[in-house]
Amino acid sequence: MKYCTIFFLIANLCGYSLTLAADSKPNIVLIFLDDVGYGDLGCYGSRVNKTPEIDRLAKEGQRWTSFYAAGPWCTPSRYSMMTGCHPVVAKEGYSLKNSNKVTLPSMLREKGYATALIGKWHLGDLKDPLNGKGQPLDHGFDYYYGTPASNDIPRPLDGRVQNYEVFSTCDKFTFPTPLIRNREIIEMPANQELFTQRYTEESLRFIKKNQDQPFFLYLAHNMAHAPVFASKDFQGISVGGRYGDTIEELDWSVGKIMKTLRQLRLENNTLVIVTSDNGPWSVFRDHAGTAFPLRGEKHSWFEGGQRVPTIVSWKGKIKPATIDGIGSNMDFYATFAALAEGSNPKNDATYSSLDLAPALFEDKPSPRTSFLFMDAAYRSGKFKIHRRTRPFPDPRLSDVPRPKELKHDPPLLYDLSEDQGEQTNIADKHPAIVERLNREMDSLLKN
Repeated sequence: MKYCTIFFLIANLCGYSLTLAADSKPNIVLIFLDDVGYGDLGCYGSRVNKTPEIDRLAKEGQRWTSFYAAGPWCTPSRYSMMTGCHPVVAKEGYSLKNSNKVTLPSMLREKGYATALIGKWHLGDLKDPLNGKGQPLDHGFDYYYGTPASNDIPRPLDGRVQNYEVFSTCDKFTFPTPLIRNREIIEMPANQELFTQRYTEESLRFIKKNQDQPFFLYLAHNMAHAPVFASKDFQGISVGGRYGDTIEELDWSVGKIMKTLRQLRLENNTLVIVTSDNGPWSVFRDHAGTAFPLRGEKHSWFEGGQRVPTIVSWKGKIKPATIDGIGSNMDFYATFAALAEGSNPKNDATYSSLDLAPALFEDKPSPRTSFLFMDAAYRSGKFKIHRRTRPFPDPRLSDVPRPKELKHDPPLLYDLSEDQGEQTNIADKHPAIVERLNREMDSLLKN
């Protein structure tokens, strides 16, 4: 009887320990690709780029089909993700230089998370990326290894502007982009062919170092932002040319991350997200991808500018599914706060993040039913209006002046359930729907 009691006591203690481990705060790995389009991955229909690692993640987890970057270019998208605030409504200039907002990594660090930014930042003072306002270490990150902005900033020393000719003739050192560790420049200019490889290695070191505590890894790749570069092992391997090489190296990187999580037995307690900061810069041809079958590209308010590939995986927690509901990288803040038992910002009317947990874990619809495309367009349910649109192609292909935006009164109206390519304007057939979406959009912009 004595031994039975001891046995059951040990069993109960072990069970209690296992329960604690299962219910502990999850690790979060957020992999942010740069300028990767809706149609650039195999799991989203690409027949050019081979992405078996990302495709596997999509098969085992959720593939979202109406997930939006908060902005159609780098900074508003990243600002919104870091703050949970809509970039236009917040009116902070899409930067953290003069912001007092509690950022996503700050919130997680308060809950005991080790935090790291590995890769591109683009939210701080570019004139003083080491100690200036908005530096990652001052906004919640324990560790920073990467570049202060895009890999095409600053422009070449000879003063040329960023255009197709420059991107096609530059080499890996043409753009004097610094590589920074915390507050020290460790390479200037950085070798752009090594960005993906170095970021991956640095990410693996961070995971291994912090495997015994909850961690938040924000892996923000520079690629595939023009000009695109891949390391020597990936050069010339893809039928998609230099851009395809870059995509396939990014896929390799995702595979290395997942392999390490499995080896360390962290896969069952790690939420992994792969997404893009905005749509592809398709005007740069072999330096860019595609948003097919969507219309538009980076800098556009058509779907191709902000609807991005998004895969969410957590072994044992998230069931394989295709999610057609609306989501946004702006919603990562509230979602991660719920998982980490953290707090959402209080008394901030510009905070717009929604907790996606019902859609992720409970087979329920996404709580987001509408989305504001900056101050130019708005989606509610299946309908979308455009008050302004931007003509393409982008003038950076030539010396012609930038074309003016087109204003639409009444707004253009599309039914995305039947016309995701936004080809047929149906505003004249549904004036009441246009009026309703106009009212909803005005209400959001007045906050």
